Amino acid sequence: MSEPISDQPGVIWKLAQTLCRIVTTVLFDLKVYGLHNVPKTGGVLLVSNHQSYLDPVLVGVRLERPLSYLAKSELFENPVLNWLIRALHAFPVRQGAGDVGAVKETIRRLQEGRALNIYPEGSRTPDGTLQPIELGVALVVRRAKVPVVPVILDGSFHAWPKGRKLFRAWPIRMSYGPPMDMSRMKAEEIGRTIETTFRQMLADLRKNK
Repeated sequence: MSEPISDQPGVIWKLAQTLCRIVTTVLFDLKVYGLHNVPKTGGVLLVSNHQSYLDPVLVGVRLERPLSYLAKSELFENPVLNWLIRALHAFPVRQGAGDVGAVKETIRRLQEGRALNIYPEGSRTPDGTLQPIELGVALVVRRAKVPVVPVILDGSFHAWPKGRKLFRAWPIRMSYGPPMDMSRMKAEEIGRTIETTFRQMLADLRKNK
């Protein structure tokens, strides 16, 4: 897990992003707000609500810089998929137990100046509503000491709800909020701040549809 990761979009990232831009525009009429809130350089943690498998693609599809992602370790067992998702800056995390190695890698990438996306709800929503924030995100926030950009998605759940085998065409809206410095907050305060911010951003996004 110690290989250096470039903060410049490589060929594979650019090709994947171009293809995904076309697909998300045509199928989901994707509208994105607040892109200017994402710092163009330096470490930044993008925390997003988690509505579907589409979310990692959606969060990164309009950014000017590549994103790092955590992906469940089972995905890396297939050699071809392992090569592809590593080329797209994903790294494995074991689900269901505290993965110290994945946490250290997350912090390392952020401190090296990378942009990284995580989902503080822990797993996809079962019904489209916001889920409680797991306090594991606080450890990353406090140790990495980088800006935290909240990201809210709406419509992704209807496009690919939990339990459905394939996605379907559905309008999706996404908003990036202003960067927040939460490195000096206590864990519970970090969780409350993220949850409150998510709820307000979701309400604003739906109001402005």
